[in-house]
Amino acid sequence: ADARMNLSLGPLQYFWPRDTTLAFYRDAATWPVDIVYLGETVCSKRRELRTAEWIALAEELAAAGKEVVLSSLSLIEAESELGVIDRLAAHGGFKLEANDLSAVQACRERGTPLVAGPSLNLYNHRALAMLVEDGLVRWVPGVEQGETLVRELRQAFEADGGTMPELEVIAWGRLPLAYSARCFTARALDVAKDQCGFRCIDYPDALPLATREGRPFLRINGIQVLGEEVTDLGPELPALRALGVDILRLYPQAEGLAEVVRHFDHARAGDAAASQLGQRNGYWHGEPGMQVAAG
Repeated sequence: ADARMNLSLGPLQYFWPRDTTLAFYRDAATWPVDIVYLGETVCSKRRELRTAEWIALAEELAAAGKEVVLSSLSLIEAESELGVIDRLAAHGGFKLEANDLSAVQACRERGTPLVAGPSLNLYNHRALAMLVEDGLVRWVPGVEQGETLVRELRQAFEADGGTMPELEVIAWGRLPLAYSARCFTARALDVAKDQCGFRCIDYPDALPLATREGRPFLRINGIQVLGEEVTDLGPELPALRALGVDILRLYPQAEGLAEVVRHFDHARAGDAAASQLGQRNGYWHGEPGMQVAAG
């Protein structure tokens, strides 16, 4: 068996203009990533690409040799959003990343294989086993689930006689910390959510939020809050391999991702740790997610 870990491009968390988005993915088609997640996971009002266009892009990337997964919204608030999930699940040619249980239901009804996204909140092996019966083939642990929890869950799952689904961990990018029915970007810019003017398109890596002391703290991304740090598990590659991680997820960013992909591609070819490009991910080590220097 090929022990080489696969690289995935996580779904785009930010809101980019249509041309920027299409150019990014046409570029990504030439990168050494194995799996590409496509679709809107944050806000259903972000419609630079319509559902049909995401699917057309998926077909284009699949033709370029990538495994494509269609990603669904993390917070479902309307019947129309359920309709979109059903369309994605109905395509049949692609797995679906379920970021909410309603997407699990759509996959179960249609027999579509599913990936449990990081906002699905799976914390124990029985919940995982239940979803495997529903067609779960891959699990992306939530951002606060570190190495110890993942290992314990895996051991418990296998002790029950189960075959563990593929394991994909977030190895690069800003971590999605929280979702809300309120739009933080609209609030920060003092506009109503319903008349937001899609202002988050002005912040290709989300809107920086500092503490009162002026320290960088979070990124505001519509209804989602991200950590400020671009976290990097590159130095943990030997430990990730030992843990049985199959896929390393790299989240898109406005600039420089091609270099990051090449860095991870080079690192996964050997057995060594990768040099640290981004910030340490405290959650993975069972520490606070963010280190604040005293003084």
